[in-house]
Amino acid sequence: MDRQMQIQIFMDHYQKPRHWGALEDADVAMPGGNPGCGDVVTVYFKGADDHEHIEDATYEGEGCTISMAAASMLLEQVHDDGLTVSEVLEMDYNEMIEQLGRQIVASRPRCATLGLGTLKAAIRKYQKDRRLTEAGVGEGASPDDGLVFGESAADAAKTE
Repeated sequence: MDRQMQIQIFMDHYQKPRHWGALEDADVAMPGGNPGCGDVVTVYFKGADDHEHIEDATYEGEGCTISMAAASMLLEQVHDDGLTVSEVLEMDYNEMIEQLGRQIVASRPRCATLGLGTLKAAIRKYQKDRRLTEAGVGEGASPDDGLVFGESAADAAKTE
């Protein structure tokens, strides 16, 4: 594919993002950011009942053309190819850069891989949360042992 065609595909994904918007019943909402550029993306992830397949994944955010188009292209690939949790975790950042077009994203690799890094982080949190639930340790306060887990843990520990 020539450079001009790659740029057209990028612009199409930037102007008409695929799988955009919050996912109301997401198992995980994972924010990610690129401080060097100011890009911010939140990936919403919902695992399938078998915990290996992806029922749904969406994103929203703001940033440069590369970061937003790359996130759209990634989530389109996840949906169209029916990628599993394992397949996403095995995805290589350099291979993604090649897929996107090294010439186009070479000067901004962090922008190009922000969506992938955030999706991988969402999947890892999903897997961790599932393991904790299976072990009998749920999100939030546990009345039996006085422990607090999850995003509110640090604040709760300071108030005790």
